[in-house]
Amino acid sequence: SSGITAEYGVTMAATIIEEQRQCHEELERLQDALVAEKLHKTNSHREHINSEHRAYLLYDRLQNCTEKLLLNYDDKDGIRKREIEQIGGPNEFQEFYNRLRRIKDYHKKHANEIAAPMVMEFLELKNLRENPDENEEMVEFTDEEGYGKYLDLHECYDQFVNLKHATKIEYLTYLTSFDRLFEFPKDKKLNTDYRKYLIGLQDYLMGFLHRINPLMNFDAETEKILEDFEDKWATGTFPGWARDPTSAMKAGNVLDLAPFDSAEELASLGLDRLKTALQALNLKCGGTLVERAVRLYSTKGRDLNELDPSAYAKNKKSRDEGQKQKEVAQLEAFIYHYTELLSEQRTATRENVERRQARTADEVDDDDVDDVDDNDDEDEELVPYNPKNLPLGWDGKPIPYWLYKLHGLNLYFNCEICGNFKYRGPKAFQRHFAEWRHAHGMRCLGIPNTAHFANVTLIEDARALWEKIKAEKNKDKFQKETEEEFEDSHGNVVSRKVYNDLKRQGLL
Repeated sequence: SSGITAEYGVTMAATIIEEQRQCHEELERLQDALVAEKLHKTNSHREHINSEHRAYLLYDRLQNCTEKLLLNYDDKDGIRKREIEQIGGPNEFQEFYNRLRRIKDYHKKHANEIAAPMVMEFLELKNLRENPDENEEMVEFTDEEGYGKYLDLHECYDQFVNLKHATKIEYLTYLTSFDRLFEFPKDKKLNTDYRKYLIGLQDYLMGFLHRINPLMNFDAETEKILEDFEDKWATGTFPGWARDPTSAMKAGNVLDLAPFDSAEELASLGLDRLKTALQALNLKCGGTLVERAVRLYSTKGRDLNELDPSAYAKNKKSRDEGQKQKEVAQLEAFIYHYTELLSEQRTATRENVERRQARTADEVDDDDVDDVDDNDDEDEELVPYNPKNLPLGWDGKPIPYWLYKLHGLNLYFNCEICGNFKYRGPKAFQRHFAEWRHAHGMRCLGIPNTAHFANVTLIEDARALWEKIKAEKNKDKFQKETEEEFEDSHGNVVSRKVYNDLKRQGLL
């Protein structure tokens, strides 16, 4: 019966009730398949990526099916209501036999057609999940990306080195520093090439994230990024875009109009105060006392964008430049967040590039021959025998155990500043103090990442040391009250305080 109803619902003029029944069946099967897909344990990286994309397709289909079902239940055109009345009306038996006759007539005309029930599709999906194809590609990756293991930033790197004021660096160095956008000169960030570079880098990072994790809620991530960016931009603490002293002074001159009920009350503040308040809002500050008070009071409870453009001072260029700065900084905020989410792939990419650069010409030729002639052996070596979980060497095989012990790779070092990230071996631990993750953690704490903080991994220790360094710097500062020297009328050298006391007493 399921085959008949499935064929009847698809090929014939299906009724609303039958469409709803099919949608409910499809929803239940999709939910079961989605749960089974998420609970299934994958054995390789490729299988995990394919499983995520199968789950994404199931979820997308479930969403579409739910929307269709809701539209049927809303019944805005009244078709469902009329059909229920026909089935439950006084001529229900006649309606039943009419529908039965239509079904029989249809099957007489299409006697050789085979009706495939819906369960067959989900059985094929189950078989594909339990017996995956090792060469199946559900999403496209470049050869450099290794099906989602590594980043391929060569195009972004070419754009970066061609920037007018960029430092020419190697690709390996670029992988370490491409997110250190705060080091780029602020006055060189408003050109078109730099903006295109940021857009290209952001698009690649977001696209790569979607390919390796299609179930990520990008709308929620975007909202989180924008909210954090607006807070930092408003306070002038966004990396690389410190607020200018002039803008900070303007922000401090903004006048709260809530206590004032009329322009006359504002006029009592005087010409100078009204002028600074108007300048802080980029409004015209000329005119008489009454005109300034009326112009300022007209902004009470209103958005500045709603004001008459003629009320603004002639500094449109500066406002446009400020908007451009904010747009560029917003692109940088997205790049910072996406880079943090891809920290694992970034580290693996850097190690992979180092391993490939360390190979000799003969080893490269051997690898090319192996790639062409020994595809089966390569597939087997993707998961090498490694019971002790030793690190992999340049050839993709576990390093010798004596070398593992010699370099102390059995030791793990934890760094609280890096978000409790664990580093394997003393060499990697010492090197991480100059890398992006530790520098980002120090920047979040508001502490410069200088040589004073080498080997400091605890947040409390770093803050205590920073307070001690600031206290020592304050001691070395020139103290006007005690160290500035003056001469009295007799040529005697006295301190500033003594000199002021003598001057007030009229003894000089």
